[in-house]
Amino acid sequence: MVAIFGFTREKVIAAVQDMYTAVAITPERPFHFPVGREACLQVGYPAALLEGLPEEALQSFAGVACPFRADVIRAGDTVLDIGAGAGTDTLIASRLVGPRGKVLALDITPAMGRRLRGLVTRCGIGNVEVIQGNVEALPLPAASADVVTSNGMLNLVPDKRKAVAEIFHVLRPGGHAQIADIVIRRPVTLDCATDPKLWAECVVGATIDDDYLAMFRDAGFERVTVLRDYDYFALSRSPETRDIAHRFGAHALEIGMQRAATAPSKLTQLVRRADPRRALRAMARRGLLGSLALALSVLACYGALAATALLSLAGITLAINPALWAGTIVTLGALATAAVAAGVHKHGAITPLGFALAGSAALVYVQFVDYKVGLELIAFGLLTAGVALDFLQRRKSEA
Repeated sequence: MVAIFGFTREKVIAAVQDMYTAVAITPERPFHFPVGREACLQVGYPAALLEGLPEEALQSFAGVACPFRADVIRAGDTVLDIGAGAGTDTLIASRLVGPRGKVLALDITPAMGRRLRGLVTRCGIGNVEVIQGNVEALPLPAASADVVTSNGMLNLVPDKRKAVAEIFHVLRPGGHAQIADIVIRRPVTLDCATDPKLWAECVVGATIDDDYLAMFRDAGFERVTVLRDYDYFALSRSPETRDIAHRFGAHALEIGMQRAATAPSKLTQLVRRADPRRALRAMARRGLLGSLALALSVLACYGALAATALLSLAGITLAINPALWAGTIVTLGALATAAVAAGVHKHGAITPLGFALAGSAALVYVQFVDYKVGLELIAFGLLTAGVALDFLQRRKSEA
């Protein structure tokens, strides 16, 4: 991805690096997210898993959940820790793989890398290698890792599909990924999406939860399983962060998955992404199902007339069942009204529903009782007003 609503990928990365450089250098500062040993316990790490870890690693911990719930790391494995930070997860993985295994600790923030490299050297940990890099272009050969672990990282990445493809690339066939990350239930609005700083705060760069899981399946991962789902932002000391998180339904997931033997073809991935059910779910989340149903109703009405007229010019007669035609127009109008009615539950305003019901009733009258083109236009105008007001009320309630 080159730019996101006017700001560049480089600005997003710079904002993330600035935030986590501060975590590395001054972990005692108050951050909007929990940091340190207490944060480990708050996000779900068992105390036994932290036993014996250097305090220096725990001080700058800024993960969002416990990816080790997946329980996929074995002795002798090669593990890639993406977004290793100060090294809490790296050192846990180091103990799990043992002396025959290896942990590659990758982070995009130089300050975090220096901190972890110094810690590894001072503690004489021989099975950890610290590397600086970007998950969108992992500096590793194909099939070089048995396990990929990551904690609170992908939500900060501009091009998430590229990152997931890179994770698939470096994992051996049959290898595992254990991921902890932030996802959202409702789409981010433009006023927040255009602020790079908010990406660094883990909310605005997050993906819709269903889309997030589908991203891994599209890339060729199997057995994508949500192991835990909880309200991470309830732990934030910042009322503003909690408010933004609540606005978009942000929460943390712990996920386990396995790499398939081969990657799906580009065509297969495109077919999966083009699944109309995904588009319908996305429109429902954005409150656009009413608009879709209304547009189809108008198209069924006037599009059929236009098609009949054009075909007649070519000498082709198109026979349309009047009852079926009218029923289609009215049904789609009723679906638009139902979508507006669903919006009342979200925003509590009944004016949009009043317009939609009046428009739908008028549409039934002109199609089945007494057709008048002027009344038909009024019916569609009322439906349009209802759908438009519902959309505006949804946006207002989200804001």
